[in-house]
Amino acid sequence: MQQGVLPVVVISDLTQGLEIAEGLCAGGITQIEITLRTPVALEALGEIARRFPQMQLSAGTVLTPAQFDQSADLGATLFISPGLTETLAEHALKKGYAWVPGAATASEMMRGLELGFELLKFFPAMAAGGPKALAGITAPLATARVIPTGGVTLENLPQWREIKAVQAVGGTWLTAGLDGVANVAKVVEQRAALAMAAWNSTVLV
Repeated sequence: MQQGVLPVVVISDLTQGLEIAEGLCAGGITQIEITLRTPVALEALGEIARRFPQMQLSAGTVLTPAQFDQSADLGATLFISPGLTETLAEHALKKGYAWVPGAATASEMMRGLELGFELLKFFPAMAAGGPKALAGITAPLATARVIPTGGVTLENLPQWREIKAVQAVGGTWLTAGLDGVANVAKVVEQRAALAMAAWNSTVLV
């Protein structure tokens, strides 16, 4: 993970997806999670990889071994899932993929760590108890590194940042509500800059 903010993006329109990538880069964020939830997601992943080689591309909502392989072929280097299954774990280990499985409880995190996955997605972050819950769950798990996703906002980002185990935060707010916006890239650039400023200005205790 290159930076502390990972934009989580659902791309329904290829042109808008490219504008989002442009805005993120201009705002100082060079990583993106493209969720595999739409018909154009894989195409968008490939195009962003081609046009923005400086970006670290993550494939999100990876639910099948085939999605691992398809995303990797198009340029994804990180693979993120909402949960952990033995099938996905086996495939990731066999192929050497950098996989971030989802976990919402101490038991789920311990299982991920046991299998060798030290970077985990705390999801759904707010519904699973928010920053206080994550701080408590990870306190005894010294090697766990976590990306909370689901309900993270610019306003509560500092609370997540203060948790030792948090490697980055996943955020949909960076690209939410863009339909009908005249200058998508500029709006995303401004949001990205604010997010990075919030991450970098948080004082760790």
